[in-house]
Amino acid sequence: MAEAQDDEVRERLKAALWYAVGKIVDEESLARNRNATPQFIGALTDMVWHQIGTVATDLESFSRHAGRSTITTDDVLLLARRNQDLYSVIKDTVDKEKAAKAKGK
Repeated sequence: MAEAQDDEVRERLKAALWYAVGKIVDEESLARNRNATPQFIGALTDMVWHQIGTVATDLESFSRHAGRSTITTDDVLLLARRNQDLYSVIKDTVDKEKAAKAKGK
């Protein structure tokens, strides 16, 4: 029974991801005067789904290695370390959030 519920949740998540990817592709296609086929959207969605799984596994591993049961921004920054642009965006966002919390206290 739990497995059937897991499968149902997984399928609903995949459908939601397909919808979100489709919307983004449609917006970009219109902006660039291009066309994208449903097969392209499906393939892109599948790639994103697998990437999300990999990222989730890596974040869990980083957290577990640090002896924590909760994923923190440090784990996310560690994950992004090889992509300097992404790292900079995440680091700036984290720094702004920390500054805002410190200012609020």
